[in-house]
This record gives sequence, structure tokens and C-alpha cells, in this order.
Amino acid sequence: MTAGQPSRRDRRATHGRSTPQSRPGREEPQPRPYPRPSREELAAAADKTIPDIIGVGLDVLFVGINPGLWSAATGWHFARPGNRFWPALHRGGFTPRLLHPSEQDELPALGLGITNMVARASARADELTAGELVDGARQLTDKVGRYRPRWVAVVGVTAYRIGFARPKAGFGPQPEQLADARLWVLPNPSGLNAHYTPQTLGAAFAELHSAALG
Repeated sequence: MTAGQPSRRDRRATHGRSTPQSRPGREEPQPRPYPRPSREELAAAADKTIPDIIGVGLDVLFVGINPGLWSAATGWHFARPGNRFWPALHRGGFTPRLLHPSEQDELPALGLGITNMVARASARADELTAGELVDGARQLTDKVGRYRPRWVAVVGVTAYRIGFARPKAGFGPQPEQLADARLWVLPNPSGLNAHYTPQTLGAAFAELHSAALG
């Protein structure tokens, strides 16, 4: 833990699920609008990368599949309107209020971080090759070894199955570890994932919150 960083107990006391704002299922305020990237800006964002939100000794490091074009154009993770990551993070009890993607730098103070399996941006995750996911899994393992989070949460079961050669993996806690971190698989929060509503997605995040910080 670096100097000035709040202890895990302090973070949990301030930002845990016991606070009224962070109860799963609570109606959260709508995020403020922000400028939409132009069509040209989105097209130019293909194959770009964005920085991780990361620090040493985090409670949970969330792992997206790869940045979308909105994220690459803005520099914000899970930035596309309709993506439900930030609402699920709040509904699950990880944040005391619904954060706007531009507020992503507040996450490390809450013991949270974000990275991606594959660094390059694309319009859709299915544009990635299996080889990219396998290589990304190796790089993620090295990164987790360097930064030593307590938990790693991969947001997307298909990417996890391919990247880590776990074809039968399901959601929730995994039997293996990643470096020395406990491993969890969450549903993809993309608005295209019709199998999960905002409520059930928030409940899936809440299960991880209970295991990691409960």
C-alpha cells in the first residue's frame, strides 16, 4: 500500500454495500451527457489503445475484452452509451454513486482498477482473433503478477474461455488463480448482451462484491 492510500478497511467502511447509495437495485441518477465522438473520430479510433486504470495491491482488477471505439476515442473505459459496466459497478456496491466514465481515475482510491485482455480497440469484440486473446491472457498474467491485485474479474466469459483455454468455464469464482490473485468471471456488460438486464447484471457484480469485500 502506498503512502496516503486508504486501507482496505477504510475503503470498505466508506464505500461498502452498507451505505444507502450502494444497495443493489437502488435507482441511480442518470449520468450527465457528454459530447459524442464524430463518425470520423470513431473510425480513426480503430486499433488505438487506452491507458489502464491500475495500481499496486488493488482489491479488484476488472478486465474488459478490449476497448470499443467510443473508449478509444474518449480515453474512457466502457464509455459507449448503453454499456452497463458503470451502472452494474454501482448496483453491485462497488461505488457509492453512479460514476461517469470520465471519472474512472477515482477507482484506485476505491481499491478498483480496469485493464483489458486485448489492448487494441475495435468496433466489436468478435473482431478479435483467438490468437490475440491467448496472447492477451499471457500478458494479463504478467500484469497481475506485477500489480498483485487480490481479485481479478474478467468481464466476458467467452474471452476468458478462449484466452485461458478453459472451454467449460462458467460465471462466478474460478478454481484456478491468476498469478496469486483469486479469479472471477462476470457477464459482458455490453448493451448487446440481452441475456442480462441491468438488475441481473448488477446482482452478478454484487456477488463478486460480497466475496471480495464482504
